[in-house]
Amino acid sequence: MIFDKKSSKHLPNHVAFIMDGNRRWAKIKNLPIIEGHKKGSEVVKKIVKKSIEFKIKYLTFFSFSTENWNRSNSEIFKLQSLLKFYLESEKQIFVKEQIKFSFIGDIDKFDPKIKKDIMNLKKTTSKFDRLHLTLALSYGSRNEILNALRVLNQKNAKNIKEKDISKNLMTSDLPDPDFVIRTSGEKRLSNFLLWQIAYSELYFTKTLWPDFSTQKYISALKNYISRKRRFGGD
Repeated sequence: MIFDKKSSKHLPNHVAFIMDGNRRWAKIKNLPIIEGHKKGSEVVKKIVKKSIEFKIKYLTFFSFSTENWNRSNSEIFKLQSLLKFYLESEKQIFVKEQIKFSFIGDIDKFDPKIKKDIMNLKKTTSKFDRLHLTLALSYGSRNEILNALRVLNQKNAKNIKEKDISKNLMTSDLPDPDFVIRTSGEKRLSNFLLWQIAYSELYFTKTLWPDFSTQKYISALKNYISRKRRFGGD
């Protein structure tokens, strides 16, 4: 048994991932960039499977940032095609494993067919509760916070409190992440869930995302368990 009963009680409820290093992995191996993204999508599947085993309830993956639209048209097209393939190929798994799929971000720029697939999968899995998987798609945290404030302003809200902002974020139906994992050696948050991760534990690894194995995931979780969360206290 990887985690005994005592350790299992201290596993995070919500793990968020900044999946970095797909492009570098492909370049190192002299492969087309999209091959790095394909390999990265396989890692997501492994993480989901292992998280179900560990009874981790929420996973959020930073899949496509608002800044990613600045990449070449060719790469954006291939990324959207890969997303469409992932949504279609994993639908049966989502249903079989009772995984609830949702997304955060502005998907209006995506191809209409992909938008339809995203919304259909969300609807199909809306009643499931074994694991909640969220993809951040065309997502930027600063814009999310601004939009929440705009909504509150339109409501003529007075004496705004933290909970008021939280309720108007895209993640209003999700608990804040307990643990954030970023791969590839970069030590920054890249405009990801800036409000929600105020008290999250952060974990940075030099491993490129396509090489982030289940064993490395387990090592990260063990590191999390070893920490004492203080939430601003002593």
